[in-house]
This record gives sequence, C-alpha cells and structure tokens, in this order.
Amino acid sequence: MNCLMKFYSRIVRRPETAPSSANMSGETALDSNRVQIERKVFFFDMKENASGRFLRITEEVGGRRDTIIVPATGLQAFRDAIDRLIRAERRTSGR
Repeated sequence: MNCLMKFYSRIVRRPETAPSSANMSGETALDSNRVQIERKVFFFDMKENASGRFLRITEEVGGRRDTIIVPATGLQAFRDAIDRLIRAERRTSGR
C-alpha cells in the first residue's frame, strides 16, 4: 500500500509536472504506475480530456479487467478514505 500512497501523493500535489502524451481517444496521459499485489495487477493512470483530469484505476486478474474513474477534484477525498482504511487495518492487525 505504501506505493499506492506515494503515487496518490505525487499526482495530487503536482500532476502538472508529469510527462504528457495524447492518444486517439482525446485523452492525454499525465502519469501512470503499475502495482502488483499477489495475483492482481493494478494500473493507475492519471489522464486529462476535455472534461478535465481524472485517475483511472484498472484491476487485472486472470485476463479480466475492471476499471473505476476518480475525477481529480475527488482525489484528496479518495486518498483520505484509503488512509483511514490503512490506519484501521493496522490497528486491527496489530501492526
């Protein structure tokens, strides 16, 4: 989870410094990160389109993908929720 927290911290604080590239969908890639946890692979892609910036989180397990999109305006609240859950997990697991 530490890698996830570092990634969120980086994209929330300074997404404008990330390299950019455009694709056919009208989206510009601002930053991305790949995290493997056990048999799951997570892709974190910070992008921008005509509607604004957003974080696309894709989970891949056994060739199947599921995706959620978090608007940039909600990234801080999203990170805060994850931080609370991490603290709760640490308390309950005795770490």
